[in-house]
Amino acid sequence: MVRNSACDLIVFGASGFTGRLVAEYIARKYGGIKWGMAGRDLEKLATVRAEIGAPDDTLLIKADSDDEESLQALARSTRAVISTVGPFQLFGSKLVAACARAGTDYLDLSGETVWMRSMIDAHEKEARSSGARIIFSCGFDSVPFELGVFFLQGVARKAWGEPAERVKGRVRVMKGTFSGGTAASSRATMAAAMSDPKVLDQLKDPFVLTPGFSGPKQPHGMKIEFDEDMGAWVAPFIMSPINTRNVHRSNALMGHPYGTGFVYDEMIVAGAGKQGEAAAAKIVEDNRSFGGEGSPKPGEGPSKADREAGCYDILFIGSNKDRGKIFVAVRGDRDPGYGSTSKMITECAICLLQDASDVAAGIWTPGAAMGEKLISRLVRNAGLTFKVEG
Repeated sequence: MVRNSACDLIVFGASGFTGRLVAEYIARKYGGIKWGMAGRDLEKLATVRAEIGAPDDTLLIKADSDDEESLQALARSTRAVISTVGPFQLFGSKLVAACARAGTDYLDLSGETVWMRSMIDAHEKEARSSGARIIFSCGFDSVPFELGVFFLQGVARKAWGEPAERVKGRVRVMKGTFSGGTAASSRATMAAAMSDPKVLDQLKDPFVLTPGFSGPKQPHGMKIEFDEDMGAWVAPFIMSPINTRNVHRSNALMGHPYGTGFVYDEMIVAGAGKQGEAAAAKIVEDNRSFGGEGSPKPGEGPSKADREAGCYDILFIGSNKDRGKIFVAVRGDRDPGYGSTSKMITECAICLLQDASDVAAGIWTPGAAMGEKLISRLVRNAGLTFKVEG
């Protein structure tokens, strides 16, 4: 559905820490598009507009996550919305509903799989009817992982004539912090699971985001182990319960090009020898406290210097019986939770609007919707690299 809109793109939550970074990136790199900022407080938005150097006529819209009328007006005013207002299970449902109804594209940073499934069940049909393209998980969870597998499978098909049946994601380096929004989402999810056993069952299901399809048993990844491919101890990766679900959803949305028997897991590399084993055990201990006291709060974040000093390096290992192995590295040049995430979600939105206008309406993952086009844009603009190793 094509509509005349006041804006191409609105950043909802632009006065928050991550939303401001997104708005700043747009102002610096994409000032030529029609864009604006939305939130509860117009004065705060005006301050952000001035401080990031956006033009004085950059549109400001008052909208509240609990005010359906304001969200409907927001959705009708733009072609696409970037939302950074989480936890999304607490503050995101009404905006998704408004965009699905209006035929407006929607992108967010959610890694809240149970909420995402509820949105798929509630709004997939309406989005397809209205013309909306709704895309969750457009930040560190889960773009580098989802696209890393996508890229590796392209390499496998060229080398072997078939996809890798088994892929492992191994986080070799992660310098930087998770966002306060991620920590808050973790707390909200755990609270929901404590009050509803069905939520806990969904959290455990690797195919929770593939309605109507359930594949083979997947590695649980909840214990430390020695990884022969890495020559090192590996520990549970706290984002794995999010990323693995998105990877399986991408496979399903694309018609299972990785195969219906595809197996995938993620872990973080701790190191070799007894020191590596001890480091892996410490990671398990730290994971248990994630989201608790001491975690970053929404609205808080690292300094610009710290964001620019951050980085990440993820190795993907694909294998088939009698086919050997393929190694692919995905790297980012900023801290994962803020610097890289703010660039990734913006590039997802611009790609959807400018490069992938032919993507059908519905609820997507970034990779299934935009694939190679998004990889090219991230490499060109957002400091990511995708390279074959070995």
